[in-house]
Amino acid sequence: MYFQALDDKRDCIGIYTDGHLIFDDDKMPTDFKDARTWKYSGSVVDDSISYGWFLVNGKALEEVCPDHLMEDLNKKQQKMRAFRKAFEIAKIDFREHCFFDIVPHDFLESFLDLKNKITQYVFENFEKPPTYSHLVEVEKLLYKIRYQNLNVNNKDCRSLFVSTGTRHAAKKILNGPAFVDYNIFGTKTGRLTTHPGSFPILTMKKQLRALVKPVNDWFISFDYNGAEARTVLGLLGIKQPSYDVHEWNIDNMFKNIGITSRDRAKTAFFAWLYNPNSDKIKNSIYDRDALLQQNYDGDFVKTIFGRKMFVDKERALNYLIQSTTADLVNERAVTIDHFLEDKKSFVSHIIHDELVIDMPNDEKYLIPELKEMFSQNKLATFRTNLQAGKDYYNLGELNL
Repeated sequence: MYFQALDDKRDCIGIYTDGHLIFDDDKMPTDFKDARTWKYSGSVVDDSISYGWFLVNGKALEEVCPDHLMEDLNKKQQKMRAFRKAFEIAKIDFREHCFFDIVPHDFLESFLDLKNKITQYVFENFEKPPTYSHLVEVEKLLYKIRYQNLNVNNKDCRSLFVSTGTRHAAKKILNGPAFVDYNIFGTKTGRLTTHPGSFPILTMKKQLRALVKPVNDWFISFDYNGAEARTVLGLLGIKQPSYDVHEWNIDNMFKNIGITSRDRAKTAFFAWLYNPNSDKIKNSIYDRDALLQQNYDGDFVKTIFGRKMFVDKERALNYLIQSTTADLVNERAVTIDHFLEDKKSFVSHIIHDELVIDMPNDEKYLIPELKEMFSQNKLATFRTNLQAGKDYYNLGELNL
């Protein structure tokens, strides 16, 4: 069965299939075995559904549309853009309204029938990538995050309104969107970006994070100590240090070349990672040649998650480490989200190698288990930093 959801919001239930729009529960299909659609929607949830969007690595419909359907698609997309423009002028908030309530149904039938044909073409001409299951699970979590509102307010933030620069930036955030809309295909490596119109969680200045408060009582932050360095060690099969990885680097490599401060050790490691001509830690346990030999064929980097990225040799190691680290964190976020399904705590947001949980006081007992869960990733057990706070800027270290 090929079908398309009429809206992606959980409360906007409706599908198009076999020439018909279906809204009534008693007429809705009960068996989605082998069902295929273009993209995940929270309004129709079934583990049996397959998604064409992941087969083409997040490409848009027009990028994969067969030639004989392209003219029809261009006309319908032009009309769809006209509808959306009119709705924007009318200030209709699509987070609050069901799309199919305000678009003519005859147009919906025509457009979704075409979308079904393109979806069928994709399934008949593209293979399921090794990353498919991982990406579907991550996108399901990002969908949840997209439709939960952040608690953004200026309580206890007087310092942000003293100078003109921070005052203007703070007001812009307070008057902007209060939800994070991640783009799972925003980078080649899998590192998350955000769509236009999203809360700028990845790019806002750190001090402005004080505007972001938990919906419950606490933000609990988990992030890997020296994530990239630990990813390199894990890929090389080297036992993970039990203490700070940059201090470990000093003890095991850098003292011999006169580097004794953590900051200089960290700089030396990243110089090696991002600059293939750096010789600061050449001929050390950080074996660039071994990593590339195992994971790069001269054209493509391949990761343990099945990602395959075309890249030149100069950037191959960077792609390998950044991609693997991002997927390790996102996979842990999915696991923790499943664990929290029957709890009041929930995944608030993800920033690179950091996962932030919104937690009430009465679930603080979960913290040690969550920390252990985050630490034990697909590659190894990474040392994890743990912080907590009443806003996203003022986070204090927790020692457990």
